[in-house]
Amino acid sequence: MTTIIIEDEKPAARLLQRKLEKLNIEVGAMLHSVEESIEWFSENEHPDLIFLDIQLSDGLSFEIFEKIDIKSAVIFTTAFDEYALKAFKLNSIDYLLKPIDEDDLEVAVSKFKTRFPNQNAPINLDFETIKKMLSNPFDKIYKTRFTVKIGQHLKVITIDEIECFFSENKGTYIHTFDNRNYLIETTLEVLEQELDSKNFFRISRKFIVPLKSIKEIVLYSSSRLKVILPTFTDDEVIVSREKVSDFKSWIG
Repeated sequence: MTTIIIEDEKPAARLLQRKLEKLNIEVGAMLHSVEESIEWFSENEHPDLIFLDIQLSDGLSFEIFEKIDIKSAVIFTTAFDEYALKAFKLNSIDYLLKPIDEDDLEVAVSKFKTRFPNQNAPINLDFETIKKMLSNPFDKIYKTRFTVKIGQHLKVITIDEIECFFSENKGTYIHTFDNRNYLIETTLEVLEQELDSKNFFRISRKFIVPLKSIKEIVLYSSSRLKVILPTFTDDEVIVSREKVSDFKSWIG
């Protein structure tokens, strides 16, 4: 059985590789981005099985399937919420929640071997439907307020007060229009799923910005864009190169 891992966090990829090796499964390649994966699939024979993270450094992994006709079975590795899991269940696709449990991994591999005993058989998965379900989940309720701890007190911050979200030194912060920062116990990856994508956009690995807080957009080096916010001046707010096209579409 030939297997590859597509995961943008290299330590997580190496950890999964070690867990698979305990099951006597050799990993033929570890890929870390949409671009790298498309290039690899264009030049190599497709494996029997792919362990695939959804959110990669340069976009959703579904973009790989838009460019390449993948012939492999897929087990998703995801930190997504219940709405994403509903999409997988309805399409009979296996998934593993991060952090990946070794027993769950063994069960998933066993299921694959049982369902696909003929490893040359074609595997047809409707990735476009899954992508749409993840983008427009049923009954999705978006987050409208956050509770932060300040000393011995709790403060409620509403969406309307938030100028941006940013990450720094492994922490995630809210920056408000009154020029204050508040540490919150979550990640930008989780926030990206909890916020209404019509109003909030993840412009880079470091920033999520709401449309209403954007004062100016300035051309920046290497085909990137710089966003000017009302009060946030701690760092430059840059739209990463791979996000520029989607960002332009988002701002309309």
